Amino acid sequence: MSGLSMAGASMLLLVPAAVQGEETRRTPPGKGRAATILALAPEPSAPPRAAGSVVLTIPKGPLESALVAFTEQARVKLVYATELTARLTTNGAEGAFEPLDGLGRILEGTDLTFRAVGPSTITLVNPRYVQLGGAAGSVALEELHVAGQPQGRGAPTGLPPRSGTVGQPPVPYAGGQVGTGTRVGLLGNRSVLKTPFNVTGYTEKLINDQEARSVGDVVLNNPSVRSDAPPYSERDSYFIRGFSVTNLDTAFDGLFYIANPRRSFTEGLERVEVLLGPTALLSGGTGRVGGTINLVPKRAYDAPLTRVTTSYFSDSQFGTHLDLGRRFGTFKEWGVRFNGAYRNGDTPLDKNAIEVGVAALGIDYRNDRFRASFDFNHSTQNVTAPTSLFNAVAPNIPVPRAPNARRNTANAFEYNDSRYNMAAGRVEFDVLPETTIYAAGGLSRYNEDFLTSNYRVTSPTGLATNSLAIQPLELQGFTGEVGLRTAFQTGFIGHQFTVAAVEAVNKNFSRGFVPFALPTYPINIDNPVDLPFGSVPTVAFPRSDRQPLFTELYARSVAVADTLSLGDDRFLLTLGGRFQEIDLRSYVTRPGPTQGTPATGYREGRFSPAIALVVRPFENLSFYGNYIESLDAGPSAPAVAVNANAVFAPVVSRQKEVGAKVDLGTVSVTTSLFEIEQPSAFTDPATRLFSVSGLQRNRGIEFNVFGELVPGVRLLGGLTLIDAKLVNTVGRQFDGKAAPGVPDAAFNLYGEVDLPPWLAPGLTLTGRAIYTSRMFYDQANTQSVPDWTRFDAGLRYAFEGVNGKPVVMRATVQNLFDDSYWASAARGFLAVGAPRTFILSATVDF
Repeated sequence: MSGLSMAGASMLLLVPAAVQGEETRRTPPGKGRAATILALAPEPSAPPRAAGSVVLTIPKGPLESALVAFTEQARVKLVYATELTARLTTNGAEGAFEPLDGLGRILEGTDLTFRAVGPSTITLVNPRYVQLGGAAGSVALEELHVAGQPQGRGAPTGLPPRSGTVGQPPVPYAGGQVGTGTRVGLLGNRSVLKTPFNVTGYTEKLINDQEARSVGDVVLNNPSVRSDAPPYSERDSYFIRGFSVTNLDTAFDGLFYIANPRRSFTEGLERVEVLLGPTALLSGGTGRVGGTINLVPKRAYDAPLTRVTTSYFSDSQFGTHLDLGRRFGTFKEWGVRFNGAYRNGDTPLDKNAIEVGVAALGIDYRNDRFRASFDFNHSTQNVTAPTSLFNAVAPNIPVPRAPNARRNTANAFEYNDSRYNMAAGRVEFDVLPETTIYAAGGLSRYNEDFLTSNYRVTSPTGLATNSLAIQPLELQGFTGEVGLRTAFQTGFIGHQFTVAAVEAVNKNFSRGFVPFALPTYPINIDNPVDLPFGSVPTVAFPRSDRQPLFTELYARSVAVADTLSLGDDRFLLTLGGRFQEIDLRSYVTRPGPTQGTPATGYREGRFSPAIALVVRPFENLSFYGNYIESLDAGPSAPAVAVNANAVFAPVVSRQKEVGAKVDLGTVSVTTSLFEIEQPSAFTDPATRLFSVSGLQRNRGIEFNVFGELVPGVRLLGGLTLIDAKLVNTVGRQFDGKAAPGVPDAAFNLYGEVDLPPWLAPGLTLTGRAIYTSRMFYDQANTQSVPDWTRFDAGLRYAFEGVNGKPVVMRATVQNLFDDSYWASAARGFLAVGAPRTFILSATVDF
């Protein structure tokens, strides 16, 4: 039974189980779950008014009395658990508002929001205690209106139905750093506990609080992800579970080959989602054996947003970021979110400067059955003296100690200039309450002009040979997807059935060779000396927008999956598979009579099955397992290999994984054990020949923790242990050797502590430790780089500005002790970690 108050009278109301939502409210620690206390605002004396503005005169004070006054003045009904509003206050609302705007104003600063949980139910929600897939405790009423809103309207917070994905992502977990769920590709949005994979969705709050500028900064929070690209180059690139995943393989709103293929900036992102392991069934496409990164674009909230952030990045880089969000229409159907940013200046690396411009526009529409979103992105990045990418060590030469992290072997006249444009759209229509058909598509174009150098170490003292290279290129991407998601019952078994068809296209326009005799010269990586300006004829270099077609990849697939559920989702079995076809072609690009004719190519198809199981003996505990395969396009040789740009046949990868997840209320702990096998590709340091030889078998165990340990103390991090071995190599030469570039252990821990109000109200201390163990450089395991540890520290101060809106000031020091280290030896190349870096920012809401 639940207590109900109406117009000052008290009575008891029995809430039948049948009217409870499919999802259950997360109860704050220390509160019981047996009964839900409900408060019902007084019945208006007149019918609900039609949509339009109302005049509110609600003073600052207790939230409970303010909500009662709101229902009287706006002539609406509300239902909510009184425990949500206990001891909360509001700044009130004075003036003319549309009813939903007025309610949003009253709830500002309370951590509460409001949402629809059924065709006739509106309730208040604290996102901190709400889990994906479940409504806050509520009661169904025969008739409940908000400002004349028709029954069945979408949730004011923009959360899509279970069968949809267009809208706001799953609500944040306790602490606000990760989501309670993520998009699991084909399966749609799923809660973490009900997902049979290791998934994490990093929130906009975390992105802002860590002052992350690119996706590479965000995924560094995951111990199973390590960057294998230098920080002041033009790109982000990753090793996930010990396998290479490039930024080209990042998804944008679930669509592949349309995200920025070099570096994705964070200004327009609401979430960065990481799903570990192969994802053939879930997403199709190619090249994501270790895992998948999905970028969730920002959408407009119900409450208007005008936010300006100014920033400083050492040594002399300054920037500004504008974030605007508005919703329009009687029921907030239309939303517009714009993010624009510009920053420019010198970095801590010698001679290095980076100029970045970002513009991201997101438009969405929602009503009772139809939802749509459209995104338009533009970015430019101009890097002066970009960090060398393909830095090698000659065979039998011990890897020298890492040079001073501020040293830059690039010449001052080297550059990397890029331009990126993208458009994407997604539409959904609910044919039935639990059945949604959808279509999505996007296209992108990326142009890159560069002159860069790469060195090969020939002595343990740091002597090396430096080589200049150019290869202007243009990348074009396109993806289209159609599908259906539905839920139904067959007896006592529930089904969540999905079918989808996808085509993803990636085209590379470049010559695949260097038509200039560029100089090669000796350097010492500890004390590099520049070539004089004018020694390289940069004005004569070809441009990226005038290159012939070099390769084109078509990845087509059809997938089907059914998640069978028993016992209130205590037992979830997912069966499915994806038929994939990979069509890869390359063309002759050297000038002459054969230019444009086919050079190599293949067209291969395969069915990749998957099976996954979740068992939940208790509501807050789940065990899971999965077996999944993927067919991936064969690797291509890097530009520094003697067989540069050679294309290899498709490869099949397989994963077996088991794990457990426990939700302790405000802290969650997960663990997983996995084994992944993939054909091994490597550039031989002696011959510089790139080849596919044998298998790489990675076996690992992961531990992750996230949430709010106690009020005001938040943790995010984990530990990954990997045993990566080479097997079935040619002549058994390297069998049993450790796979190059894969550390045995990786540890991350990020923490925040809010100082008590009596000591320093609004002040938060932050810190992070990142550890990566020793890794081998070569297949014979005779060359290695040592382990390294990085410490970060920071402060955050939040207070109310003169306009009554929040102001947040942040300060971060990365690599606190200014250590110099080799951050990666992956793919046969060395990357130096970033030096000590200072970041300052101030965010003001208007």
